[in-house]
Amino acid sequence: MPLERLDHVNIVTANLDAMVAWYKDILGMVDGERPPFPFPGAWLYVGEHAVVHLIGTGDEPQSIEPKIEHFAITASGLSQFIALLDERNIEFGMNTVPDFPVVQVNIHDCDGNHIHIDFAISELDETLISRLQE
Repeated sequence: MPLERLDHVNIVTANLDAMVAWYKDILGMVDGERPPFPFPGAWLYVGEHAVVHLIGTGDEPQSIEPKIEHFAITASGLSQFIALLDERNIEFGMNTVPDFPVVQVNIHDCDGNHIHIDFAISELDETLISRLQE
């Protein structure tokens, strides 16, 4: 059984509307088709794939702390993404991966979940090099 790709990330949140807005505004995902579950939620899509599943709760989640430190999404358009983060006053860290042709932009959604958006190192131009973290 060979694995093919990460299908989606499921996030429980007490801030459903804010989370939907954040993923749409900052990462450009679109709200899409979701089965008629008996609980509030949203599926956010990248192209034809529902990448982030949100489950709304009335209170902060009462589950054990998750063991996932982050999830990552590959993208293109590094300069435009940094401009969007700057425009929205969203803090981020940016670094290269040693011996790997990737630039990672590390951000947190409005619930504090760590996400890194990965870009090809060829997108790193002179205007962004000074913003790299060691």
